[in-house]
Amino acid sequence: MTVISKKMCMLGDFGVGKTSLIRRFVERQFSDRYLSTVGVKISRKTLHLTNGQADKKQELKLLIWDIEGHTKFKGISPAYLQGSSGVLVVADITRQETIEHMSDRIREYREINPSGLIAIALNKSDLLEEEEVLEIQNKFELPEAVLGIYKTSAKTGENVDVIFEELAYKLWLTTC
Repeated sequence: MTVISKKMCMLGDFGVGKTSLIRRFVERQFSDRYLSTVGVKISRKTLHLTNGQADKKQELKLLIWDIEGHTKFKGISPAYLQGSSGVLVVADITRQETIEHMSDRIREYREINPSGLIAIALNKSDLLEEEEVLEIQNKFELPEAVLGIYKTSAKTGENVDVIFEELAYKLWLTTC
């Protein structure tokens, strides 16, 4: 079986938890210490995917580009986004401005990768009551290109594997 490699990017404002989500998914760890990413950090994780039938199995190497958080004063380099098959746009569910900036992140990504797949993580869901999380999630209007919106917590691990694995599976299906 040949191994397929797929590049995916992580986009979002400073401090939304992009690096923490990656650490939870790849290394099975969480730290309360804030680690600011400078430029880009690339992590790798190999997944064993199947289409539910014995005839279709695939080993997929996910190359996860953790791109530094940005603000309206500092954009991201388009070179970081080139060649990406998918993106995980992350917002801190406790900071409204990070949710509002997600549409800008999606637009930036789509300008470089018009056919790339998109998933959204409303991170730090452990810091709010379930009702508050659902209210925010239900208010959010999904752009057409978005596969789904997930409430996540790098701290507890909630939906971290789910969001990465579902995005990876969809990336694989686009190559079949």
